[in-house]
Amino acid sequence: MKLVTFDLPGGARHIGALLPGEQRLVDFTASSDEPAFRDMLSLIDGSPAALELARAVLSQAKVMRELRAVKLAAPLPEPRQMRDFLCFEKHFRQSRANCHLLGIEGETDPAKVQLPQVWYDDPIYYKCNRFSVVGTGADVVKPSYSQMLDYELEFAAITGRGGKNIRREDARSHIFGYLIFNDISARDAQLREMSGTLGPAKGKDFDTGNVFGPWPATADEIPDPYDLTMVARVNGIEQSRGSSGEMRHRFEDILAHASRDETLHAGEFFGSGTVGGGCGLELGKFLRDGDVVELEITGLGVLTNRIVFP
Repeated sequence: MKLVTFDLPGGARHIGALLPGEQRLVDFTASSDEPAFRDMLSLIDGSPAALELARAVLSQAKVMRELRAVKLAAPLPEPRQMRDFLCFEKHFRQSRANCHLLGIEGETDPAKVQLPQVWYDDPIYYKCNRFSVVGTGADVVKPSYSQMLDYELEFAAITGRGGKNIRREDARSHIFGYLIFNDISARDAQLREMSGTLGPAKGKDFDTGNVFGPWPATADEIPDPYDLTMVARVNGIEQSRGSSGEMRHRFEDILAHASRDETLHAGEFFGSGTVGGGCGLELGKFLRDGDVVELEITGLGVLTNRIVFP
């Protein structure tokens, strides 16, 4: 299923699933008073029984709505936790090589950039602000302290059940679904603060800084999550094209690592990090007021947002 969280014209928030063709949806919340249909976290918490109930409601299609008649929200407006990883070597190399654009000296040839050994050994990550989430169609507002705003095209997974010390071979069964993530970055703030060996902090943490959607596809919708084309466009012009198969550390590695002596929970969000070429820093250009960013991943729709400079 391709699941959605959406707002009705009167302001009520419901969840549902898209019908084939992605022009209409079945409204789960209006179809049943089941507690699992209150919001997306309730549906995740009730899995797998709640998913089976949702599939039955979808097949009956009692309450349908035109997609154009509702407003899509972030599918998971407040994840229980957010972690973002750094899994694409090409992105790491190209970003490091272009740090001179931010006034930081260093190697400018991506092939010669030296990456730390820990990156090869472990899926390293930081924790995001889970309260600054918006969805497709929302304006992304530049923070006042930044002049170098950037998009980042990422692949993401949401957990359907928790666990501790999850084995890599069991990790796939913990994934509820997949979706697109635009990790908006204030590059000037990010690089400045990370020179102090901590962060990112305000380089990532500002309202509208975490964008994901337009919907999560349940794991059974994506037979091979490592064979998906990832495309970024700005103002309708393609900026980059990559593949989820380029992840050095995959979601199985990510869940096994994150759960080492730490309990994970259903409804947590895990970002892949930026695909190679999937941000402006790598291409030597940053966002401008009024730009429209479109991020697309096979089977996961198109995540579209306008950039606003107050």
